[in-house]
Amino acid sequence: MNTLLLESHNGVLHITLNRPQSRNAMSLEMVNELHAVLAQLDGHTRALVISGAGGHFCAGADVKDLAAAGSDLQALNRAFGTLLQAVEAVPQVVIVVLQGAVLGGGFGLACVSDIALADHQAQFGLPETGLGLLPAQIAPFVVKRIGLTQARRLALTAARFDGVEAQRLGVVHFTERDPQALAERLDEVLGQVLRCAPGANGRTKALLLASVDEPLERVLDRGAQWFAEAVRGEEGIEGTRAFVQKRKPGWCE
Repeated sequence: MNTLLLESHNGVLHITLNRPQSRNAMSLEMVNELHAVLAQLDGHTRALVISGAGGHFCAGADVKDLAAAGSDLQALNRAFGTLLQAVEAVPQVVIVVLQGAVLGGGFGLACVSDIALADHQAQFGLPETGLGLLPAQIAPFVVKRIGLTQARRLALTAARFDGVEAQRLGVVHFTERDPQALAERLDEVLGQVLRCAPGANGRTKALLLASVDEPLERVLDRGAQWFAEAVRGEEGIEGTRAFVQKRKPGWCE
């Protein structure tokens, strides 16, 4: 990997966006490498933690890529949307740790996470319209995250805001005031995630995402089917047995 640093332990894959010289701007190479990492995930990985090197998360699209794309601009832009769809859909729990610039594509990446942690001074925003551009691939995910009315305000003003405001808007779940507190919060959240059965988490995530777009009857029918399968499945049997025996289930060990 040229643009990512990867470290895996205890079922958690830490992915660091590693282009600090450009505040981790999202190049096509980085998009392709993230796709490759997602394609190689297996059941041993229970959570992804995405952060940025050099004190920034991601400052958006790499302008150099845009300038060099020529007639492929449409395909280049759509490739990032496909990446956001893929990150949102993985069965693993996706956690983002947000510091410094969280702009444009970086903001979009934050919006497809399951759990977002931020430094209180991190800078969020959709700067595209101020550059004469559109947040074309990010917009639907921002709307899903914070609602249409706030998404319209942010996109049509290119306003910047900090981690405290990001928490108020619902972009992030926790805001911390220093790196140590941020690291401690991450440890706490990972501990909570790893207490949950990975298969149950994956299907629960799929049901929650489906509830946004699919008809209610279909979601409830699928939920009933998956619930029955879970009760009879390996995780359900182990979880019930562990509860009766007053011990931790096997996936916590």
